[in-house]
Order: sequence, then structure tokens, then C-alpha cells
Amino acid sequence: MPRASRAQAETHRKEVLDAASALVRREGVGGVTVPEVMAAAGLTHGGFYRHFRSKEDLVAQACSTACAEKERERADLLEAGPDERAARRAFLERYLSPAHRDTPAQGCGIAALAGDVARTAPDSPLREAYRDGLRNMIDDLHRLAPEDDRDILVELAVMAGAVMLARATAGDDVSDRILTAARDFLVTDRPD
Repeated sequence: MPRASRAQAETHRKEVLDAASALVRREGVGGVTVPEVMAAAGLTHGGFYRHFRSKEDLVAQACSTACAEKERERADLLEAGPDERAARRAFLERYLSPAHRDTPAQGCGIAALAGDVARTAPDSPLREAYRDGLRNMIDDLHRLAPEDDRDILVELAVMAGAVMLARATAGDDVSDRILTAARDFLVTDRPD
């Protein structure tokens, strides 16, 4: 059987990262296996090591992929909105929505992976990828609302914490109440 061209190999690698990114956000790091990721990408697991050194390498790159996906979405909001305030409002309303809560595979990697990252070694590739994604999100939040760093960090903590708690209580009315309270606090109660 002929080997894949470089272009095909890169396409396959992107498919694996996209599949892994969705799976780890939905299932958590421990809930995902290499064969599952490869199957989700439509590939056999035999080719895995042509693209990644280990599952740890894959998971770190999947985290980076998830964060980069959301960075593009935030950039699109800034470009599409009439101004930063409108973009910020749209971002917060989308982030703190039942739709975001109910679709972790397409959601924010910061909220989805926090528990997994907290259990890794301080020098793990996953933690490094997560920190990079978090720093980029903080920078984007500064662009959406030029506030001081303290306010941006509180805003981020409220957003990610609300989504984590809402997911943990999905199916109970407290889940919707958490999202509504966080959205009201960040969008309605705070001056622009």
C-alpha cells in the first residue's frame, strides 16, 4: 500500500487533532483512547505514531487546537461587531448560554479541560498548552473590554466557573440559574 503524500499526511493530522479536540472537551482526557480518536477521524490507530509521540502529546496539541478554534471565533466577533462593546456582549451571551453548556465538544477548552489540567504535573505539555490558551483568551478579553487586568481575570473566572458548574448540574434548574446569574452579572449589571 503506498504511503500518503505529505499533503495527505497533514490533512490526516488535522483530522486527528480536530477529532481529539472535540473528544477531550466532551469526555475529558481520561475518557478518550487513541483508537477512539483515530476512529473518530476516520483512520486506523496504526498511523497514530506517524503524527504524535504519545497520547500526552496528542492531548496537549488537541488542547491547543481547541483554544485556537475559540481564538478565531473571538476574532470573528471583533471583526463582525459594530464595536468592542457589542462584540463583548455577543461573546458573553454565547459563552454563558445553554447551547454552550450542552455542547462541550464544540465549547471552550478552558472550561472543559480545567479539571484535567489541574491534575497534571506543573511541567506537562497539556498544562503548557492550556496556559498558552488561557493567556490568549485573557488578551482577547482585554481587546473586547479594555479593563484592568483584575477585572478581566474576574470576568474569566466567572465565565469559566459558571459553565463548569452549569455542566455539572445540567438537567436541574440550578444549571440555568447559574448561567443566567453569570450572564446578568457580566452583561447587565456591569457598566460597559
